[in-house]
Amino acid sequence: MTEHAVDTPCVDAPAYEPDPRRWRILTVSLVIGFMALLDVSIVNVAIPSMREGLGTTAGTIQWVVSGYALAFGLTLVAGGRLGDAYGRRRMMLVGLAGFIVTSAAVGLAPSVALVIAARLAQGACAGLLTPQNSGLIQQLFRGSERGRAFGAFGLTVSVSSAIGPVLGGLIIGVAGESDGWRWLFLVNVPIGLLAMVGVVRMVPARLPSTDPADTRIDVPGALLLGATVLCLLYPVVRLEGGDRLPLVMLPGVLLFGWAFVVWERRTARHGHPPLLDVALLRGLPGYLNGLGVGALYFTGFTGVLLVTSLYLQEGRGFTALEAGLLMTPFAAGSAVSAPLAGRVVSQVGRRLTVAALVTMIGGVALTALVAPGRDPLWPWLVPPLLVAGLGAGAVVSPNMTLTLAEVPPRMGGAAGGALQTGQRIGASIGAAVLVTVYEAVTDAASDDAALRWSLLTGAAIVCLSLAMAVRALQVSRRAPGV
Repeated sequence: MTEHAVDTPCVDAPAYEPDPRRWRILTVSLVIGFMALLDVSIVNVAIPSMREGLGTTAGTIQWVVSGYALAFGLTLVAGGRLGDAYGRRRMMLVGLAGFIVTSAAVGLAPSVALVIAARLAQGACAGLLTPQNSGLIQQLFRGSERGRAFGAFGLTVSVSSAIGPVLGGLIIGVAGESDGWRWLFLVNVPIGLLAMVGVVRMVPARLPSTDPADTRIDVPGALLLGATVLCLLYPVVRLEGGDRLPLVMLPGVLLFGWAFVVWERRTARHGHPPLLDVALLRGLPGYLNGLGVGALYFTGFTGVLLVTSLYLQEGRGFTALEAGLLMTPFAAGSAVSAPLAGRVVSQVGRRLTVAALVTMIGGVALTALVAPGRDPLWPWLVPPLLVAGLGAGAVVSPNMTLTLAEVPPRMGGAAGGALQTGQRIGASIGAAVLVTVYEAVTDAASDDAALRWSLLTGAAIVCLSLAMAVRALQVSRRAPGV
């Protein structure tokens, strides 16, 4: 029995007239999304190079990695709501201009303090850019085409995460260990300028809607949600550097989260546009479950790639380029399965997400059991990573397609931003947890044992995502029309 959630029209949707340029608009949007998401993972292989080039400690350099994720997560929902209110093109141009300037600032910064400051600003600009992708897809596509479009977006998410270490290693290998890391950021400048031309020429100023244009922004809601995310992400970021004092902020997650929900309900009751209509989203079948699937998946997935990169470079002595190339099969598997998953998600539904998660978990667990300590390593590492990549590529796009299927287009940016905020929070927590496991086992045993136990930890976390996906499948089967 198939699921029809993807094809269910929203009750407040305008009469749909497909834009003949919609696929070209999507291409421009995904180039920008790829660039923003790539900067999350591309620096994973650059930590040794940055330590050498800037003459600082690993704990300080960790802020270059985690600070971006922190600022990114803080601005996603607000960025999505701004796109809903003021139009996708305007927010894409503002965010892209800021991203280009801050990328140049990171690459040219003479000190580590300026690198971190520019990196935080770069993450905030990425948070303005990324939710416009899901918002545009919600508005430009319907039915099975929306599944294909989200398939392309899922490909962008998966491949940007998986190929980042490969590109980072290649750039550092060509430009040199000392200052090669700077080119990881400077390369964004010409690409961003070309993308800006594409946005101006292709993306419409505003897409038709039946709703009156209400550009009021829920500033208190944005501040409360930002405080909630900050109280969760900041202790995680500091924990990666060994600082446990910020853990006292964790109760603020419950306090500010509760205040955010109360405020959003009050705002909606008074007829003002909320930052995120929590009552509406709570009533949509599968939205909250899909949010949990995405957050838990990224918690396990992101840390897996990070600890594998650490093992290859620090445990086995591979260069950044060699480490990146050894992880290429994961990216290749994702590149194959993501677009295919987007094409069939309308027919298969949540069963596809469940099958993909099982495949990904099996690949990661197999890597953990057979790869550590092998010499030569590649025959034991490449096949299971390929299997894991095939599963991973088929998780993100179907989950986004099904989770956002019934979200009204007027809320597409904010709802997509909330979904991606969960992913960013999960990615940050996962990186901290798995790196902590890796370092603890390295100190007590060996690098081989550290890789094995950290990968098994990541697989166990993805099992939680699988449990949520099974729950979402059960909910979808009980929904009317299924």
